[in-house]
Amino acid sequence: MKKRTYFQRLLCILLVLALSLSLGISLAGCEGQNGQGDQKTVRINISADPDSLDPWLSSATDTEAIFHNVFEGLCLYDTDGKIVPGLAESWDISGDGLTYTFHLRQDVVFHNGQKMTSSDVLYSYNKLTGLGGGEPLTSKFYMIESMEAPDDYTFVVHLSELSASFLSLAIVAVLPEGYEEQETSPVGAGPFRFAEYTPSQRVVLEKYEDYYGKNESPSRMPQVDRVEVYIMDDLAAVVAALRSGQLDIAAMLNAEDAPVLENDFDIYNSPQNMVQSLFLNLESEPFDDVRVRQAVCYAIDQDEIVNGVFDGYATPLPSNFSPMMGAFYNSDLEGTYPHDVDKAKELLKEAGYEDGFSMTITVPANYQAHIDTAQVLAQQLNAVGIDAEIKLIEWATWLEDVYQNAKYQSTVVGLSGKLDPDSVLGRYESTYRSNFFHFADGEYDELIAAARVELDDAKRAEDYRRCQEILTEQAAAVYLTDPNLIVACRKDLKGFTFYPVTFYDFSTLYYE
Repeated sequence: MKKRTYFQRLLCILLVLALSLSLGISLAGCEGQNGQGDQKTVRINISADPDSLDPWLSSATDTEAIFHNVFEGLCLYDTDGKIVPGLAESWDISGDGLTYTFHLRQDVVFHNGQKMTSSDVLYSYNKLTGLGGGEPLTSKFYMIESMEAPDDYTFVVHLSELSASFLSLAIVAVLPEGYEEQETSPVGAGPFRFAEYTPSQRVVLEKYEDYYGKNESPSRMPQVDRVEVYIMDDLAAVVAALRSGQLDIAAMLNAEDAPVLENDFDIYNSPQNMVQSLFLNLESEPFDDVRVRQAVCYAIDQDEIVNGVFDGYATPLPSNFSPMMGAFYNSDLEGTYPHDVDKAKELLKEAGYEDGFSMTITVPANYQAHIDTAQVLAQQLNAVGIDAEIKLIEWATWLEDVYQNAKYQSTVVGLSGKLDPDSVLGRYESTYRSNFFHFADGEYDELIAAARVELDDAKRAEDYRRCQEILTEQAAAVYLTDPNLIVACRKDLKGFTFYPVTFYDFSTLYYE
């Protein structure tokens, strides 16, 4: 028996040695590709599988952050959030503001080799709006009354009412007419083409050699050939992979990782224009009572979350809006709910919950920062008599149960920022399809409707600031932070760029 054990151990040692050699060869091969060989590869992480490979069906921030490299719309945005030409090289707006005429580029070729014309744009917008028959894929284009393609490179949109945000919506992907395999093998017109997706493992993108951006001055052609996006929800594993050379960029790091890595890697950080909150189902008791919601707001110490969870790399928020939105942000709301345990208990008593209550906080299991935040919240709520149980669920389950069907009591998650304030605050409109908070307020709906057609920026900003006021007064959610995005890059990899929305722009990356 002992002799057999000896040989088993010897065999294990030999297998480990062989595996180590194999891994060493494999890593050396990858290292050669990253700027030293013929093919330049960048390897980066995201924390969740794509919710859909079809850009018209996807709503997850991580998915958009990656696949905006694959798909493009009539318009794009720059690092300041300004709308710039995309597949349309220019556009004209009629004097009454109701007709947009887009002049399309004539050198755009989709990744399947199909040349883009106005028929592809008309096909895409017919699908999105439902004007071509069938159900609309989104309610965002409700203002489009009709469309036409008078020639191969002109696309005209007629609106039924003024829309201050229409151009920011026109970043939506234009897809090739007649192609029906977007959910398994997506085809766009961006600088990178889809190459591979292995669920729970990775997404692979490759430089698209026929990208129209190569004809621009300066050229927007990617300088790396291949991007491998690894799906990793364990941040310790992400850091280990960065240190071992298995990743070239580590995104969404914990704040405590930054000082540990800064000697060996370039560290970048920026606010994300994200709203991390304890979102409440307002149709679920006891959160149907505004006094209970306000009590929870007073029970929470934002500074403890900013410093304890994010090590200071976050901004406390008073409402569903980040200061990154500039003039639209209502700074007067800061400090509305200071940490005040006595005030929280007083409000709970008024609402009939003097002895507190029990609640469930549902959290997507792949976001450690949200899990850590929920744990801090549970401790703080316990101080006012609220017993909070944390329920971890898979991301796909969260999207279905919470986001789509509102089957939850409360949840900690971050809602991504958008280029236009309507896309952020419009989430609380009572008729919004994904209003999973079940928030409804008549004045709020009226303000949102008015701001959408208001072309005077000052008046529009005034309406949106009042919207933030209502959300804060009604405690529509327990607003927490805008967490910084912290990124570590190997030192010879340059060009990482931040945008006002979460987007990993692979076209700007290059090796020195």
